[in-house]
Amino acid sequence: MGWLVLGVIVAAALWAVVVYNRLVALRQAVNNAEGDIDVQLRQRFDLVPQLVETVKGYAQHESGVLERITEARTAVAAADTPAAKMAAEAGLSRALGGLIAVAEAYPDLKASANFQTLQTQLMDIEDKIAAARRFLNNSVSEYNASIAQIPAVLFATRLGFAPAQFYDLPADRAAEINEPVKVSFK
Repeated sequence: MGWLVLGVIVAAALWAVVVYNRLVALRQAVNNAEGDIDVQLRQRFDLVPQLVETVKGYAQHESGVLERITEARTAVAAADTPAAKMAAEAGLSRALGGLIAVAEAYPDLKASANFQTLQTQLMDIEDKIAAARRFLNNSVSEYNASIAQIPAVLFATRLGFAPAQFYDLPADRAAEINEPVKVSFK
């Protein structure tokens, strides 16, 4: 009888270690995915001044678009929470859309090899950001589901496993993203 009790205790302890280690691995996957997004966002952040300077040479009177990009880039740099980052990044994406729309109106700029290279890099980074967001949201979904399922739900919160936040746009920004970019030539 004593061996049976000891066996059950050992099995329960091993089971708890396996569940705990899985939660730790999932939480680390979420952290890794957040880091991947930060890397891509940083590359886009660093590319923006090059795009702005290239457009400035061709579109002197489009200062409003360039100012919005500068303001959006500043907001991204100041964002310190995931929600603030999401909102700031949405604003920067919208401002960059305006920049690309301006470029369409300037055939010489559109034909510039430098601008084309920068635009291709931006499109590549945007694709990588979208993929990284999907990966993060998948990791968050798996992690959140794991801490909410039995048996982990019985002890996950007490061990510091809190639900992670999905990377999506705030409701007010989501509506704004769906609006077409406005470009005026005054």
